[in-house]
Amino acid sequence: MSCKKYSFLFLVTSLAVIFHGCDVFSSGDEDVGAAFSEQEINSGGATTVYDAGTNAFSRPAPNLSDAALEKHNAGDAEFEASFVTAPAEVNGGLGPLFNNSNCSSCHVNDGRGKPFFDDGSISSVLVRISLNGDEPGDPIPVDGFGLQIQNKAVYSKVPEADVEAIYDYITEQLDDGTEVELRDPTYQVLNPYKPIPSNANTSVRTAPPVFGLGLLEAIPEQQIMANADPNDTDDDGISGKANYVMNDSTNQRELGRFGWKANQPTVIQQVARAYQQDMGVTTPYYPHDNDYGYPEAEDGLDDDPELSQQILEQTTFYVQTLGVPAKRNAENPIVKQGRELFQQAGCQSCHTPQFTTSTNTDIDALAGQTIFPYTDLLLHDMGEGLADHRSDFKASGREWRTPPLWGIGLVEVVNGHQSFLHDGRAQSILEAILWHGGEAQKSKEFVKQLSENERKALVKFVKSI
Repeated sequence: MSCKKYSFLFLVTSLAVIFHGCDVFSSGDEDVGAAFSEQEINSGGATTVYDAGTNAFSRPAPNLSDAALEKHNAGDAEFEASFVTAPAEVNGGLGPLFNNSNCSSCHVNDGRGKPFFDDGSISSVLVRISLNGDEPGDPIPVDGFGLQIQNKAVYSKVPEADVEAIYDYITEQLDDGTEVELRDPTYQVLNPYKPIPSNANTSVRTAPPVFGLGLLEAIPEQQIMANADPNDTDDDGISGKANYVMNDSTNQRELGRFGWKANQPTVIQQVARAYQQDMGVTTPYYPHDNDYGYPEAEDGLDDDPELSQQILEQTTFYVQTLGVPAKRNAENPIVKQGRELFQQAGCQSCHTPQFTTSTNTDIDALAGQTIFPYTDLLLHDMGEGLADHRSDFKASGREWRTPPLWGIGLVEVVNGHQSFLHDGRAQSILEAILWHGGEAQKSKEFVKQLSENERKALVKFVKSI
């Protein structure tokens, strides 16, 4: 049993942690200090955990009640459960088309997926596919493929296609003469089981971390919209835009918060869609196979939904109530310098540091928390270099949701790599910054003119978040 299964008490005032079974304050040379207020060190408010080791993303929020912790642990087991081909007494229902057989195969240690193996074959990524209308809008499914390419299939079925990455390299020269090599991917869809229309657009997505999702869901919409400026009325070059997407449960348009283009409005819809599209497992939320209507993708069994509402809710509750790692190295003078440079570069215009969750939430532990996710949850034009040319509701082919930065400095420890951005092309924080364009071009140019020591300070600050 892993350490994350155990309950613990967390005393914010004394920064003391008492655990049953393991010591999670395993930060090595990463110490918590006083460069930030105590409130800001606690990135997730009372849900903050003090762990900078391999389980940093997998701790339950320490302020859960005993009953909530029991539900969290039940959801943990479901998150890690592997599905098999139906009929089966336990965890039947895989496929017939799928990308992976369990949640944790993509979200390893509840963290960030590695985009591709060294040979270029697909790892913990998925490929969206759709047709665009004349304007950004609801993605149009591709006949025979739906909205996502499934590269695996159960026995007797044929996968939709394989996907391979080929990397070219481009050089970005900084003002002091330093050259940074950037991976520029080209993706090939190979061996499709039927021809793909020439006007179909594809987009490779890595699996993001899943901790802190309940807190992001609990941010009042008016707080998010206070940062929206789609017409750039203040003329600062930043045009944050909300994505209003379909809530398939209410059949109403709602604010999108989750996914690389903010195309999902709630955590439960995100989870249910992952069960259906990523694993081919049906739920009461989506009771049909992942490409319902295409005979090639139906299992022919009268067993839908394959997963109960209870299990769907437990898995959802699990990711909603994962704790958020505390900031690290806060007392370090280099981190302090990097924080100032972050602000001078204007990074906080999109990576908004602070929000306060609603006091009226379904989960008591998430209510009224002051949190520091460093995201505005809005769409921004990131330039042609990162464009996938695939619209998604109100998101254009050049727009992406600002990803949260909390915990980003622990990705290498937790997941064993430093692959960033929507498709994992960036192999460091600096590379990720240098891919920024569009609304972030000015911030990128600011970073390019920094000295080597200033760049290191900026990166050290980002890693402390």
